[in-house]
Amino acid sequence: MPLLDTPVRLGVQIQPQHVPYDGIRDAVRRLEDLGVDIIFNWDHFFPLHGDPDGLHFESWSMLGAWAEQTERVEFGALVNCNSYRNPDLQADMARTLDHISGGRFIFGTGAGWFERDYDEYGYEFGTPGTRLNDLARGLARIEERWAKLNPAPLRRIPVMIGGKGEQKTLRLVARHADIWHSFVRPEDIAHKVSVIERWAETEQRDVSNLVISSEAHRQSLEFADPLYDAGARLITVAFMGPDFDYDLVRGWLRWRDAKNG
Repeated sequence: MPLLDTPVRLGVQIQPQHVPYDGIRDAVRRLEDLGVDIIFNWDHFFPLHGDPDGLHFESWSMLGAWAEQTERVEFGALVNCNSYRNPDLQADMARTLDHISGGRFIFGTGAGWFERDYDEYGYEFGTPGTRLNDLARGLARIEERWAKLNPAPLRRIPVMIGGKGEQKTLRLVARHADIWHSFVRPEDIAHKVSVIERWAETEQRDVSNLVISSEAHRQSLEFADPLYDAGARLITVAFMGPDFDYDLVRGWLRWRDAKNG
């Protein structure tokens, strides 16, 4: 079982849609000042909610701006889409953000799922299976590229993989991840962790320090205690503009601080 004595961290996912960029920039500043641990965006080309043709911004360009703007908070995408960029390029981009930020970048990644992104930007959508196979090949290339880059990353860049599929996704978690973003309810976490541990034996990798991450989008604070009891130590909440709710974040920060004593 992953260690449970690691501190609770709070992530906030700024949805990069329906907001002019100066609103996003201000939200990043205010969230860091409030004391959140990690700020995420997402890697899509169109809004996922509301007007499908509304305002929207690209993930990695934004992360470069955040790397310069911020001083303390960690940051990354929840999650990058492996399909949209050559894996070696992803590795180099991640290493560069790592250096710009002084070692605060988290490489969250996944196989992709939003078909409109693929269709309108000219990528082959394939099937869930082919996209997961591409992710497996991509992660191997990314780790190989990190070992070759000059200068090397400032730290072992944390890899976060999201998903719950037991035959492919959780095996990739066991093989590569430092953080597993679970997408499951509290009562299902223990079983999924047991699957990861079985795959870790096959992969001959130690996952005792794996951090369990869960999202609490549209959930009350009461939902957080069962996640905590199940082992989740990174909780991420959605942050939707243009009218960002900072009181929501303050409530979650009070919960985090109470758990950390």
